[in-house]
Amino acid sequence: MKQLTKAEEEIMQILWELKEANVAGIIENMPEPKPAYNTVSTIVRILESKGFVDHRQKGKGYIYFPKLEKETYSNQSINQLMNNYFNGSFKSMVSFFMKKNDLSTQELEKILKEIDKEKEK
Repeated sequence: MKQLTKAEEEIMQILWELKEANVAGIIENMPEPKPAYNTVSTIVRILESKGFVDHRQKGKGYIYFPKLEKETYSNQSINQLMNNYFNGSFKSMVSFFMKKNDLSTQELEKILKEIDKEKEK
């Protein structure tokens, strides 16, 4: 799966939240300063060529929607991060984030409980 640029990911986050939108609707949900219509339109077409977005016609325009679930992309991105920076070791990755974020024992226990809950499913 291809990686998203920062601009592409910003648009995907909006589409994942809205479920579908035209270019004007995407721009409306972007922070100030808002990018130009043509810029967003170009990025959406790039996302479409990468297989992240599809469209349907509505009147003279298009409605865009994500073809890929946010969770699927998130899982792939985390796995890639883990493989590229932590030699595929989940333990090393968690250890790194614990040290860098100065997690308390209570926070770590909460995370472990969440992991246990997920394993029980």
